[in-house]
Parts: sequence; C-alpha cells; structure tokens
Amino acid sequence: MFQIIGTLVVIGSVVVGFMLDGGHLLALWHPTEILIICGAAFGAFVISNPIKVVKATFGNTLALLKAPRYRRADYVDILKLLYDILVKIRKSGMLAIEADLEAPDKSALFSEYPRILADHHFIEFTTDCLRLMVGGNLDPHELESLLEYELENHHKESTEPSHALQQVGDSLPGFGIVAAVLGIVNTMGALEGADTATIGHKVAAALVGTFLGILVAYGFVGPTASAMAHRAHEEGKAFEVVKMALVASVRGYAPPVAIEFARKLLFSEVRPKFADLENHLKGKKKEAAAA
Repeated sequence: MFQIIGTLVVIGSVVVGFMLDGGHLLALWHPTEILIICGAAFGAFVISNPIKVVKATFGNTLALLKAPRYRRADYVDILKLLYDILVKIRKSGMLAIEADLEAPDKSALFSEYPRILADHHFIEFTTDCLRLMVGGNLDPHELESLLEYELENHHKESTEPSHALQQVGDSLPGFGIVAAVLGIVNTMGALEGADTATIGHKVAAALVGTFLGILVAYGFVGPTASAMAHRAHEEGKAFEVVKMALVASVRGYAPPVAIEFARKLLFSEVRPKFADLENHLKGKKKEAAAA
C-alpha cells in the first residue's frame, strides 16, 4: 500500500509542478523515448542476470504490494514451535524428533502451526538445522558457524533481486542520455528546411528522454529496489530466530531462556512482549502437563 501511495506522490508532484509552471502534459508523452529507455534497460537487465534472478525480481516486486510474510502473530507461532521442539528434545532426547523432521506435514508438532508449515522454505531450513543437531554431534561453536554460513547464503540469495533491480536503476539515466542523443541526431538531420517550431519540438522530445531516464531511475526503480532489500532483510529475521534458539539450546540453556534469546533478535514492531510470550508458553506447559 505504501509503495502505491509513494508512486502516486512522485507522479503527482512532478506532473502538477510541471503544469503549474505552465507546461503542457502532452509535451512529455513520447512513446519512442519510453521504448528506447525502458527497452534498453530491460534488455541489459536480462543480459546481466540469470533467469532465476529475473523471475525472482518480478515476483518480489509484486510481493511488495502484499503484507509482509511474517507478522507479530507469525513470530509468536515460530517461537512457540521452537519451544515445543526444544522441550521435546529436553524430555525425550534428540532422536525423539527424528520422525517429525522426516515428515513435518504429518507431524503433530509442526501441524499445530499451519501457517508456518505452509512456508516450505522456512520449514526446510528449520528441519535441516535440527538434523545437524540430531546426527551431527556438533559442539555449539561448530553448529553456530555452520548456521552462520547457511544464513549468509540465504541472505545473499534473497537480496540478489534487489541488487539486480538497483543496477537497472543506476543504468536508466545513461539510457535516458542515449535517447536524448538519438533525439538530437534526428533533430540535426531535420534542420534543412525545418521551421523553428519543428526544431523546438524535436529538441524538446530529446530532452524528455533525459528527464524520463532520471525520473524512472530515482523515482521508481531505485526506491523499489531499496524496498525489496528491506523486505528481504526483515524476512531473514525468522531464520536468525531459529539459529539463535537452537544454538542457545545446544549451549545448555533451558527452552524458555533459549526462546528469550531468539525473541531479542526481532525488530520492535514485530517482537512479542516478554509477558505475552510467557503467557503463551505457560499455556503450552499446562497443555503438556494435562496430556
């Protein structure tokens, strides 16, 4: 929603300011300039990126119009799931969760949180990390190091689309200059026998190319790339939470303490309050005692 509002503000400010200064809106409409700039930028984008990044860039751009993947309620579910897993490990040992890891969709442990279970990437990351604990016999430092490498790889992959789009934004002013130069070439070729009005129209069309390249770069593409990078960083917190909780558990901390370490990693806007999370976990304890 904010992306749409920001886009409308950019367009409205430029267009209204131009018209208030006495400009005519149709003077900015030159489809050939748009074709040169946007077509060349898209071609360069395709040349410089593998197909998976191209697809991910379009997908992530559309995802900005949706709500964030993880909200406060989702983080509460993630922390509760991790708590359930750590409690089961503490009570019954590492091998007790082996069946849950092999088939999470059939596990009573994971099935209690359908929204989290539907996030296949997150579930795959979590189960892979737990398998390291079950079969790896790793000490805390080794486990933390391995998970750091995994998170670094995940962060790199998740930010590739924003980097690719930022490169497009950086190139657009250059393609605007290309369009302007081509417009001047056309103007020079039409000087013989042309009147002042025709020459002025062609020069104006050439300058519109520079204007469009700069506007699209700094008004739309650059901010969109930045928003995608912020979204990727925010969504990466869910994976960092898993790492922190598991490493704290391997270091010998009790499940509630390990979960508190993980909670501290979250940004304030999505971090559940300590008392609220404690009430949720107490509810889980009562259910387990009753069972």
